[in-house]
Amino acid sequence: MFGVDEAQTGSWEIVRIGAEPGRVIDPTAFSVAPDGTFVVADAPGGLERIQIFTPVGFPIGGFSLPGRAKARISIDNFVLNGIGTLQYTGTSILMSRPDTGGLITEYRLPDKTSRTFGNLRNTGQEGDPELHLALNSGLPLVDPTGGFFFVFQAGVPVFHKYDASGRFVYERHIEGPEIDALITTLPTTWRRRTSEAEFPLVRPTVRAAAVDRDGHLWVALAVPYAYVYDADGDKIRTVQLRGAGTITPASLSFGTRGQLLVTPGLYEFDAVAR
Repeated sequence: MFGVDEAQTGSWEIVRIGAEPGRVIDPTAFSVAPDGTFVVADAPGGLERIQIFTPVGFPIGGFSLPGRAKARISIDNFVLNGIGTLQYTGTSILMSRPDTGGLITEYRLPDKTSRTFGNLRNTGQEGDPELHLALNSGLPLVDPTGGFFFVFQAGVPVFHKYDASGRFVYERHIEGPEIDALITTLPTTWRRRTSEAEFPLVRPTVRAAAVDRDGHLWVALAVPYAYVYDADGDKIRTVQLRGAGTITPASLSFGTRGQLLVTPGLYEFDAVAR
């Protein structure tokens, strides 16, 4: 793991590869808090682990989750659910773990007490528990102006807003001409699996999402567009990002100056929602 200076002229190693504590191997997620501390999720030996580091890479905490990593949503070679969805605030870690019975699981630090909130949505696949959970996987996001968003990543694209206590505020469907063709091709039936070793790998309709400092939700779709929503859940902008070519983001985040940071490619964009 490397750091890059603000001028993007130099880089340096922060964390080295390895399965032992204080190193990372097979990482699936990374998130930075406003104070510069950060967390990395990895899975040494298939066991899900979260480690917390100072800005210069010294380990200051962490914990493992019970059970083994299980992929439910994937695209190409990337797993987009579970521990891979973590968001770090500096005082807590949010994850999508629908197997706990709710949409958002929050681990408060340093004692790692947890709460789960947000009801699972109806999918029509309740008879297939693994598929039902996959269609309830998504991205939990902190709203800097208060509360949380949860963006479903698979099936019909939808997002929820919750207040700071975890109370449901509203639901909005993600709609637009750019995604219409994709929605019409979403499967409604799935091949019956004949072995417990088989499980569904669901392709996403949403690849990434983030919330800017003004509380606007940015949602990057599986097609090369992103929609921007205001605090009331109304769409205010459609964005197509271009670097060396048209970008279909794998991740979105916002820098300290409010700029939009996008991978792949480590691109930086002016994020003013005009």
